[in-house]
Amino acid sequence: MQIEGISAEIKLIRSRRKTLSAEVRSDGSVTVRAPLRMPLPQIERFLKEKAGFIERHVQRNRANMQQHHEPLLTADELSALAEQARAVIPQRTAVYADRLGVSYGRITIRCQKTRWGSCTAAGNLNFNCLLMLAPPEVLDSVIVHELCHRLHPNHSRSFYAAVYRIFPDYARCDRWLKQNGPALLRRAGY
Repeated sequence: MQIEGISAEIKLIRSRRKTLSAEVRSDGSVTVRAPLRMPLPQIERFLKEKAGFIERHVQRNRANMQQHHEPLLTADELSALAEQARAVIPQRTAVYADRLGVSYGRITIRCQKTRWGSCTAAGNLNFNCLLMLAPPEVLDSVIVHELCHRLHPNHSRSFYAAVYRIFPDYARCDRWLKQNGPALLRRAGY
């Protein structure tokens, strides 16, 4: 779909949602989400009304991509990162779980927009495959963080005491992820 005043190709996704929205992704592409039965002319009218705003964001995001010189990862590269994570993360998790004296359930690897890791109430662990692009100690810090949730399902002082007991360099690794994580996410198109 093309709209005058918007230099990006527009991808239309219809679903059972009730509202219409436009998202400019970090690579400068545009995704429009619309209700299943919304007429195409109504969607086009919405986009024409928002064209100036959308185009400013498209150009800004394209400039950011060029400035960072990091190419977007292809689907094959993301798949390879996920495979690498499936080989590395369970081994590292077992090492740190043993040190902490905790158990855990299933480990799931995904490519997520907002999280590096999570721990469910059932003890299942989720990790972002983009962690494979981070230094090994940063990966380990995320693993320790999630495993410590098996002891403390919160971010209390006791939780952080457990993290630092096992991983004294946690603060430096956490800072690295806060500073460099957005660039890793941009490489995945987020």
